[in-house]
Amino acid sequence: MAKITPFKGLRPTKELAAEVATLPYDVVSVAEAREFKKDKYNFYHVTRSEIDMPESTDVHSMPVYERAKENLENFIKDKTLIQDNEPCYYIYELVMNGRSQTGLVCGSSIEDYNNGIIKKHEFTRPEKEQDRISHITVTGAQTGVVFLAYNDCKSAQDIIDNWKANNKPEYDFTGADGIRHIMWVVDNYAKVASITHSFANDVPCTYIADGHHRAASAAKVCKEMHDNGYSVDGNESFNYFITCIFPESQLEIMDYNRVVKDLNGLTQEQFMAALDTDFTVSEVGTTAFKPAVPHEFGMYIAGKWYKLIAKPGTFNDKDPIAVLDTSILQQNLLDKVLGIKDQRTDKRIDFVGGIRGMEGIMKRVDSKDMAVGFSIYPVTIKQLFTVADSGNVMPPKSTWFEPKLRDGLVVYTI
Repeated sequence: MAKITPFKGLRPTKELAAEVATLPYDVVSVAEAREFKKDKYNFYHVTRSEIDMPESTDVHSMPVYERAKENLENFIKDKTLIQDNEPCYYIYELVMNGRSQTGLVCGSSIEDYNNGIIKKHEFTRPEKEQDRISHITVTGAQTGVVFLAYNDCKSAQDIIDNWKANNKPEYDFTGADGIRHIMWVVDNYAKVASITHSFANDVPCTYIADGHHRAASAAKVCKEMHDNGYSVDGNESFNYFITCIFPESQLEIMDYNRVVKDLNGLTQEQFMAALDTDFTVSEVGTTAFKPAVPHEFGMYIAGKWYKLIAKPGTFNDKDPIAVLDTSILQQNLLDKVLGIKDQRTDKRIDFVGGIRGMEGIMKRVDSKDMAVGFSIYPVTIKQLFTVADSGNVMPPKSTWFEPKLRDGLVVYTI
């Protein structure tokens, strides 16, 4: 069963919450983060502290992490961030385009992570892990929230809904992108205990939706602390990592689309002919085509959209990985026709998150930056759970979650 814990969150004053909150560090580039350099309270000063240093600075160098620590300490000194006196849970609701999702910000057990109670569906890269390991170790804080999902649990949801209905939120603001962020602080001892009990008894496992590198880094920091003799009873704060856990019924995965730089030496006519082996191809025209059902794809090339339908026999619907549309496209087109063997390392392919719409694909192709783009039917939450339960990993760049959790609203100190 899922082991979670309340904690003494380090968080902004009510007046400054909207100014502090930022997108996760790993969804913005250094250049994008630098645009906020002059914003005194912006949390990129902690998560992307290289914005306060010369542009030539190596973003993974120790001075960057030391600057992050200094900036975090300054936020505490000037009371931009204050720490709760008692361990709390934090209810976090996000509203985007009229759709709402509510999660619980808590500490999740690293023991659960190591034992597979917190399930994973992605590989992690050592260099990205090391970046967050250094950030956590130097700052003494986990500044990025890991996004978890769980099968709907009535007992937990009832407690959360009841608290929302009977208590005023601590924060309620709408970001520049139109997403509304509402947060309640659960500081009642009995309610905190009830939430802990509900997850321990009624939630058998949780799933990482987004934040695999943050989770892996926290686990390695925990191991290092144990190896160095800092653990006494296993309840120290470094035995947990900050997460926000959402019920599956409230989550939606957006499409994660592909664009490719060239046609692998083929003319457009040769390329189109090669598709006929595994796909039924029909021209749609200049109107963007977004797949409406699984195993249907959109393709944009030379100013026109085409509809591609995978032919019978091109995939195994009994295999949780092979049945995914990202796998079908990779096996039957990206690899077979365009020669892209590994999407993680091949420089000829790039990815366009669903939040950018079909226009994001068209822009890349029309600019001649890319030769062809593909729109893909999104993975479902159930498919993600099935893959994770099987012990497998999803193909790279299979899931795009929106809205994004904000960094800086709650920080977990270790």
